[in-house]
Amino acid sequence: MHLDHDLDERFPHRHTYRAADPKRADGTRRALRIGLGGPVGTGKTATVAALCRALRDELSLAVVTNDIYTREDAEFLLREAVLPPERIAAVETGACPHTAIRDDISANLEAVEDLEDAVGPLDLILVESGGDNLTATFSKGLVDGQIFVIDVAGGDDIPRKGGPGVTTADLLVINKTDLAPYVGVDLEGMARDAKAQRGDLPVVFTCLKAEHGVRPVSEWVRARLAAWAAGPA
Repeated sequence: MHLDHDLDERFPHRHTYRAADPKRADGTRRALRIGLGGPVGTGKTATVAALCRALRDELSLAVVTNDIYTREDAEFLLREAVLPPERIAAVETGACPHTAIRDDISANLEAVEDLEDAVGPLDLILVESGGDNLTATFSKGLVDGQIFVIDVAGGDDIPRKGGPGVTTADLLVINKTDLAPYVGVDLEGMARDAKAQRGDLPVVFTCLKAEHGVRPVSEWVRARLAAWAAGPA
């Protein structure tokens, strides 16, 4: 039995900071920060890579990755040459990755700010959490919006089970739709369950192996960027 369901409402400071200032120390507007979380193997790093390819010719962007003891995700992005090496930073969390994106965000904040100092001005910074479970959420002091990635191979009951990542992320991505016939997954059922859990929050289905498979996600990012640019400085 869980008796602490209301603790996040009673003590919001446990997991969140105040919303980050939209201005940098020199008074210029900082980059929009988008966090990507989700369980191991769902395609977070592949989504980051695909977003970089889709957006790098029109935007100035950079990436921060999180792994426990390695630089594996950053090294994948470097091998794929999705961005110049100086635009990819790796944080070794030394513990469960969600603590570095939610509870003690200092290492990630430093990485984000160092990237802006080194290669800025930037339009967009993608912050990828290491693989975690359905509870991985980002502090509002670190990112301005969160994408949560699940995949059909994890089972079509994942949206129904919920969890903060599924229910509260600004965008839910259900990836690897090409596998649905092989793992007996009902995509329409997943869409209904996700709608029931998330209300009006958006859900997109992706197959990153397909041409333009990341387009629903990149279009959402572009819309967030447009809103960010139009917001108060």
